[in-house]
Amino acid sequence: VNDSLMRFFDHCAKFVALVEENDAAMHQVNAFKEGPEMKKVLEKVASALCLPVEDLNADLVQVAFLTCSYELAIKNVTSPWCSLFSEEDAKVLEYLNDLKQYWKRGYGYDINSRSSCILFQDIFQHLDKAVEESKSSKPISSPLIVQVGHAETLQPLLALMGYFKDAEPLMANNYAKQEHRKFRSGRIVPYAANLVFVLYHCDQGNTSKEEYQVQMLLNEQLMLFQHSNETISTYADLKDYYKDILENCHFQEECELPKLNATAVDEL
Repeated sequence: VNDSLMRFFDHCAKFVALVEENDAAMHQVNAFKEGPEMKKVLEKVASALCLPVEDLNADLVQVAFLTCSYELAIKNVTSPWCSLFSEEDAKVLEYLNDLKQYWKRGYGYDINSRSSCILFQDIFQHLDKAVEESKSSKPISSPLIVQVGHAETLQPLLALMGYFKDAEPLMANNYAKQEHRKFRSGRIVPYAANLVFVLYHCDQGNTSKEEYQVQMLLNEQLMLFQHSNETISTYADLKDYYKDILENCHFQEECELPKLNATAVDEL
């Protein structure tokens, strides 16, 4: 168990102080809870339950929706709670959750993803070692490496690599414009989410550069590499594309709290 690697977010002072424990960092999420889309859902649910709308809030409605979704996902049964929501309501509540993930674990603030560079670099250190051993005709000392974390581990790492980034940030006031967004946390980090790097030693490569190639799978599906839009890349090209992160992202420096008395929002 290596919490400093797999729970890097707990060990990043800047993230903890300015995002995790800072209510102001979630202002877009809070604004959406009070916005017209959520108000409409609240009114419908209150009516269905024969309650005054003042007795409900976005958090309570979200609990009901999550209870519905958990039972559907885990037990494959339709919970009575599901009858409270239409498909449109579900889309609104999905967006509420995506907003939270976007601002807390995704592209909302740079520190969300930059804090994961310690894990990103560790992955490439293992790949480097395998290449080195292969070139020396040594047995691969660790042919399989498994690291176990959470969605909160994986989401920042994928953001660091540039995946599922929309042209516009997810905001409280652009729900309709984000109907076809790439950033959908339920698809990116579902139950048992997994990211796999596969390193190949190719005897038939035309050049020495082509001898070592890589594929990447997210939730058992091949991913297109950002630099080539292909599902396979030479290891050299992949390292070159992420050269800045591999060489210039230093966890301690990234996560150090600013010494100036700047507000959290200004710093982020």
